[in-house]
Amino acid sequence: GGDRLEKIKKGKKIATALIGIAIGFLNGIFGSGGGMVAVPFLKANGLEVKKAHATSIAVIFFLSLFSLWLYMGKTQLAFTDWIFYIPGGIAGGLLGAWLLPKIPQTLLRRIFGALIIFSAIRLLMR
Repeated sequence: GGDRLEKIKKGKKIATALIGIAIGFLNGIFGSGGGMVAVPFLKANGLEVKKAHATSIAVIFFLSLFSLWLYMGKTQLAFTDWIFYIPGGIAGGLLGAWLLPKIPQTLLRRIFGALIIFSAIRLLMR
């Protein structure tokens, strides 16, 4: 009874920590491309598709801020190199957040899968 439940809870905490480590590692290496693996990991950990997407965004936001802080100390990053992308990024984020609840989960999974396949092919062809 209770002992089994405690083991399940402990296993879920360990899985969550390992997922966080994997996402953080991939985000640090690939940039916020770590979000591409965050969604499948979060789904495997029991989150439904739309909640996994939203959770991924929240996780990646903080990981990206931390990565930026680390890179700023090692790289000459000029303000003008990135500032002009922010307005478009905000507009795209607003559009995506508005559309997410309107897209059926099946279609969302297919779009996400197609994006992963496209990204993989593009990387392999380089």
